[in-house]
Amino acid sequence: MKLFDTHAHLSYPQLAKIQETVLENARSNGLVGICAIATDLQSSYACASLAELHDGVYASVGIHPNDAHNANLDHWKEIQQLSKKENVVALGETGLDRYWDDCPFEIQQEWFAKHIQFSHESGLPLVVHMRECEQDILESFRVHQNNGRINGIMHSFTGSLETAEQCLELGMYISFAGMVTYKNAADLREVARQIPLDRILVETDSPFLTPHPHRGKRPNQPHMVQHTAACLADLHSLTLEAFSERTTENAQSVFGLSERE
Repeated sequence: MKLFDTHAHLSYPQLAKIQETVLENARSNGLVGICAIATDLQSSYACASLAELHDGVYASVGIHPNDAHNANLDHWKEIQQLSKKENVVALGETGLDRYWDDCPFEIQQEWFAKHIQFSHESGLPLVVHMRECEQDILESFRVHQNNGRINGIMHSFTGSLETAEQCLELGMYISFAGMVTYKNAADLREVARQIPLDRILVETDSPFLTPHPHRGKRPNQPHMVQHTAACLADLHSLTLEAFSERTTENAQSVFGLSERE
């Protein structure tokens, strides 16, 4: 079985302090790839460093919408330079968030636009955070699309089928985290069941969103992505092995790793 966790916050203290255990658990449970996701300049450096040091670990660089008010143009220049490193494979975590009020929404929109434009220029996919702002995200995509395309991943997707379909039409991938395994997530499972197999991804969003049957326990770790994959495999009437193979191929494709082989 080959699994790829497309979204793990490996630089967060909960995982960084047990880093060797986290990576050994991942290897022993069939993970062939983990994308270490950044949220600000400091974590962008940390994730890029992890990707340099460990086989099978890749990195994103970028500014989370809830951290955008603490970023400046000098930070952005450094992130653009970091993006050129070999194992940096994505931009973000970027996007929009109306749930928290840490950052004024207009500033979030400005930084989201920067990430989208740089994705077009660099060819790196976006890792998109969306919370209680589906129409705002879709409007940003409409304004900043490149020939009707957006290259990227809708991370830890919890939106409607209609939103998913519009993202798919733009060429995006849809990624599901542990929430899809929860008993109260029947509607989300129905959305996941209708995502084409060539566009679906799995993630942990660790150290958060621990999947069933370990819900509520922290820290979530990348190897626990197997529980989310098993849930999604069942929805698509596939074995866990077949589904894992398919989603790993999808991850390698969106991150440009299949082109390196």
